[in-house]
Amino acid sequence: MSNSHNPDLEPLSRMQILIAMAITAIVLFGVARLWLYLGDFQLRPISVTVADLGFGIAFGFGLTGLSALIYAAWGTYRQSADFYLAMVLKPLAVPDMVWLGLLPGLSEELLFRGVMLPALGLDPIGIVLSSLCFGVLHMNNAQQWPYAVWATLVGILLAFTMVETGNLFIPIVAHVTNNFISGLSWKLQHVKVSQP
Repeated sequence: MSNSHNPDLEPLSRMQILIAMAITAIVLFGVARLWLYLGDFQLRPISVTVADLGFGIAFGFGLTGLSALIYAAWGTYRQSADFYLAMVLKPLAVPDMVWLGLLPGLSEELLFRGVMLPALGLDPIGIVLSSLCFGVLHMNNAQQWPYAVWATLVGILLAFTMVETGNLFIPIVAHVTNNFISGLSWKLQHVKVSQP
Protein backbone atom coordinates (compact mmCIF):
# COMPACT_ATOMS: atom_id res chain seq x y z
CA MET A 1 0.00 0.00 0.00
CA SER A 2 1.35 3.40 -0.87
CA ASN A 3 0.12 6.81 0.17
CA SER A 4 0.23 10.38 -1.11
CA HIS A 5 2.49 11.56 1.72
CA ASN A 6 5.25 9.03 1.02
CA PRO A 7 4.69 6.63 -1.88
CA ASP A 8 7.67 4.47 -0.84
CA LEU A 9 6.38 3.92 2.69
CA GLU A 10 5.29 0.32 3.19
CA PRO A 11 2.64 -0.34 5.82
CA LEU A 12 3.76 -1.91 9.07
CA SER A 13 2.24 -5.13 10.36
CA ARG A 14 0.27 -5.42 13.58
CA MET A 15 3.25 -7.00 15.33
CA GLN A 16 5.62 -4.28 14.06
CA ILE A 17 3.30 -1.55 15.38
CA LEU A 18 2.96 -3.26 18.79
CA ILE A 19 6.72 -3.77 19.02
CA ALA A 20 7.35 -0.15 17.97
CA MET A 21 4.91 1.09 20.65
CA ALA A 22 6.63 -1.08 23.28
CA ILE A 23 10.14 0.02 22.25
CA THR A 24 9.08 3.68 22.18
CA ALA A 25 7.57 3.34 25.66
CA ILE A 26 10.76 1.70 26.96
CA VAL A 27 12.93 4.43 25.41
CA LEU A 28 10.73 7.20 26.88
CA PHE A 29 10.80 5.50 30.31
CA GLY A 30 14.59 5.20 30.00
CA VAL A 31 15.01 8.87 29.06
CA ALA A 32 12.78 9.87 31.99
CA ARG A 33 14.77 7.71 34.44
CA LEU A 34 18.09 9.04 33.15
CA TRP A 35 16.85 12.64 33.35
CA LEU A 36 15.67 12.05 36.93
CA TYR A 37 19.02 10.48 37.81
CA LEU A 38 21.03 13.37 36.33
CA GLY A 39 18.65 16.17 37.30
CA ASP A 40 18.13 18.05 40.53
CA PHE A 41 14.36 17.55 40.83
CA GLN A 42 11.84 14.83 41.60
CA LEU A 43 9.18 13.09 39.58
CA ARG A 44 5.84 14.83 40.00
CA PRO A 45 3.60 13.15 42.59
CA ILE A 46 1.13 10.45 41.59
CA SER A 47 -1.84 10.41 43.94
CA VAL A 48 -4.43 7.77 43.12
CA THR A 49 -7.91 8.59 44.36
CA VAL A 50 -11.36 7.82 43.01
CA ALA A 51 -12.01 11.55 42.52
CA ASP A 52 -8.77 12.00 40.55
CA LEU A 53 -9.55 8.90 38.48
CA GLY A 54 -12.99 10.33 37.66
CA PHE A 55 -11.54 13.74 36.83
CA GLY A 56 -8.88 12.17 34.60
CA ILE A 57 -11.45 10.07 32.73
CA ALA A 58 -13.76 13.06 32.29
CA PHE A 59 -10.84 15.19 31.08
CA GLY A 60 -9.85 12.44 28.63
CA PHE A 61 -13.38 12.33 27.23
CA GLY A 62 -13.26 16.13 26.96
CA LEU A 63 -10.03 15.94 24.94
CA THR A 64 -11.64 13.32 22.70
CA GLY A 65 -14.68 15.55 22.15
CA LEU A 66 -12.52 18.57 21.39
CA SER A 67 -10.50 16.49 18.95
CA ALA A 68 -13.71 15.39 17.20
CA LEU A 69 -14.80 19.03 16.82
CA ILE A 70 -11.44 20.05 15.37
CA TYR A 71 -11.48 16.96 13.13
CA ALA A 72 -14.89 17.96 11.76
CA ALA A 73 -14.06 21.66 11.32
CA TRP A 74 -10.45 21.67 10.06
CA GLY A 75 -9.92 19.72 6.84
CA THR A 76 -6.13 19.92 6.90
CA TYR A 77 -6.06 18.51 10.42
CA ARG A 78 -8.51 15.77 9.39
CA GLN A 79 -6.20 14.68 6.53
CA SER A 80 -3.17 14.78 8.80
CA ALA A 81 -4.93 12.85 11.57
CA ASP A 82 -6.31 10.26 9.16
CA PHE A 83 -2.85 9.67 7.69
CA TYR A 84 -1.23 9.34 11.13
CA LEU A 85 -4.02 7.21 12.58
CA ALA A 86 -4.25 4.97 9.52
CA MET A 87 -0.50 4.37 9.71
CA VAL A 88 -0.70 3.44 13.41
CA LEU A 89 -4.19 2.00 13.84
CA LYS A 90 -5.06 0.26 10.58
CA PRO A 91 -2.92 -2.84 11.26
CA LEU A 92 -4.06 -3.12 14.89
CA ALA A 93 -6.94 -5.24 16.15
CA VAL A 94 -9.67 -3.67 18.27
CA PRO A 95 -8.32 -5.23 21.53
CA ASP A 96 -4.95 -3.59 20.79
CA MET A 97 -6.53 -0.22 21.59
CA VAL A 98 -5.85 -1.04 25.26
CA TRP A 99 -2.11 -1.01 24.49
CA LEU A 100 -2.53 2.14 22.40
CA GLY A 101 -3.99 3.82 25.48
CA LEU A 102 -1.64 2.45 28.11
CA LEU A 103 1.84 2.42 26.56
CA PRO A 104 1.97 5.97 25.15
CA GLY A 105 -0.24 7.39 27.90
CA LEU A 106 2.02 6.17 30.69
CA SER A 107 5.43 6.69 29.07
CA GLU A 108 4.68 10.05 27.44
CA GLU A 109 3.15 11.49 30.61
CA LEU A 110 6.02 10.24 32.73
CA LEU A 111 8.55 11.92 30.44
CA PHE A 112 6.78 15.10 29.31
CA ARG A 113 4.68 16.06 32.36
CA GLY A 114 6.42 14.07 35.10
CA VAL A 115 10.06 14.85 34.29
CA MET A 116 10.50 17.40 31.48
CA LEU A 117 7.96 19.91 32.78
CA PRO A 118 9.48 20.20 36.28
CA ALA A 119 12.98 20.26 34.76
CA LEU A 120 12.03 23.18 32.50
CA GLY A 121 9.91 24.88 35.16
CA LEU A 122 6.34 24.57 36.43
CA ASP A 123 5.46 27.85 34.75
CA PRO A 124 4.09 29.00 31.38
CA ILE A 125 7.52 28.68 29.72
CA GLY A 126 7.96 25.11 30.96
CA ILE A 127 4.41 24.25 29.92
CA VAL A 128 4.91 25.59 26.38
CA LEU A 129 8.40 24.11 25.86
CA SER A 130 7.50 20.64 27.12
CA SER A 131 4.30 20.73 25.05
CA LEU A 132 6.19 21.73 21.89
CA CYS A 133 8.50 18.74 22.42
CA PHE A 134 5.41 16.55 22.88
CA GLY A 135 3.96 17.91 19.63
CA VAL A 136 7.18 17.26 17.71
CA LEU A 137 7.11 13.64 18.92
CA HIS A 138 3.80 13.25 17.05
CA MET A 139 5.10 14.60 13.73
CA ASN A 140 6.61 11.99 11.44
CA ASN A 141 7.00 14.34 8.43
CA ALA A 142 6.45 17.97 7.43
CA GLN A 143 2.92 17.30 6.14
CA GLN A 144 1.93 16.20 9.66
CA TRP A 145 2.24 19.72 11.09
CA PRO A 146 -1.53 20.00 11.84
CA TYR A 147 -1.39 16.81 13.91
CA ALA A 148 1.70 18.15 15.73
CA VAL A 149 -0.15 21.43 16.42
CA TRP A 150 -3.04 19.46 17.93
CA ALA A 151 -0.63 17.32 20.00
CA THR A 152 1.05 20.52 21.25
CA LEU A 153 -2.32 21.94 22.32
CA VAL A 154 -3.15 18.68 24.10
CA GLY A 155 0.26 18.82 25.76
CA ILE A 156 -0.47 22.34 27.03
CA LEU A 157 -3.83 21.23 28.47
CA LEU A 158 -2.29 18.15 30.13
CA ALA A 159 0.64 20.18 31.51
CA PHE A 160 -1.64 22.91 32.83
CA THR A 161 -3.77 20.28 34.55
CA MET A 162 -0.72 18.68 36.15
CA VAL A 163 0.58 22.04 37.37
CA GLU A 164 -2.80 23.11 38.74
CA THR A 165 -3.60 19.81 40.49
CA GLY A 166 -0.03 18.84 41.40
CA ASN A 167 -0.95 15.27 40.51
CA LEU A 168 0.60 13.41 37.55
CA PHE A 169 -2.08 10.71 37.84
CA ILE A 170 -4.74 12.99 36.30
CA PRO A 171 -2.94 13.69 32.99
CA ILE A 172 -1.91 10.01 32.81
CA VAL A 173 -5.55 8.90 33.09
CA ALA A 174 -6.71 11.62 30.68
CA HIS A 175 -4.06 10.65 28.12
CA VAL A 176 -4.80 6.92 28.38
CA THR A 177 -8.56 7.59 28.13
CA ASN A 178 -8.17 9.92 25.14
CA ASN A 179 -5.88 7.52 23.27
CA PHE A 180 -8.13 4.55 23.95
CA ILE A 181 -11.45 6.26 23.07
CA SER A 182 -10.06 8.14 20.05
CA GLY A 183 -8.26 5.07 18.74
CA LEU A 184 -11.26 2.80 19.28
CA SER A 185 -13.63 5.29 17.64
CA TRP A 186 -11.37 5.73 14.61
CA LYS A 187 -10.80 1.99 14.33
CA LEU A 188 -14.50 1.13 14.51
CA GLN A 189 -15.37 3.79 11.93
CA HIS A 190 -12.72 2.55 9.50
CA VAL A 191 -12.94 -1.20 10.04
CA LYS A 192 -13.95 -3.05 6.89
CA VAL A 193 -16.99 -5.21 7.36
CA SER A 194 -16.48 -8.52 5.63
CA GLN A 195 -19.12 -9.51 3.13
CA PRO A 196 -20.87 -12.88 3.60
